Amino acid sequence: MRKVLSLGALAVMFATTTQAAPPSGIYQTERGDTGGFLHVVMGPCAKAPAKACGTIKSAFDKNNKPRGDYEHAGKPIVWDMSENSDGSFSGGKIWAPDRDKTYRSKMSVDGSRLKVSGCIGPICRSQSWQKVK
Repeated sequence: MRKVLSLGALAVMFATTTQAAPPSGIYQTERGDTGGFLHVVMGPCAKAPAKACGTIKSAFDKNNKPRGDYEHAGKPIVWDMSENSDGSFSGGKIWAPDRDKTYRSKMSVDGSRLKVSGCIGPICRSQSWQKVK
């Protein structure tokens, strides 16, 4: 009986200290001021696999047509996001290409949505990105 309790306690301890992998896949941002949106590839950071990063894959105009000339394709948009004990992420940065501003960032996964927010001082922006792949 003592062995069973010890193994059970060990399993519970392992389960509560193990963190899930960073969100991965392609997410579509909300539409910006001009009606366009981005596709962002999310996954583990190359230099810190326990953290989440995102790179701009492609851009689309207000008519949902790909913009092959998008100058920011391939650039990081989210980086160094660490997972918190509640499954949310924080401590990283997010870049807003439309304003060329970098914000302190937080994010959380809610089903197929990635909720992201960023703040510079008291000014905050947030979006809900839909997973497309």
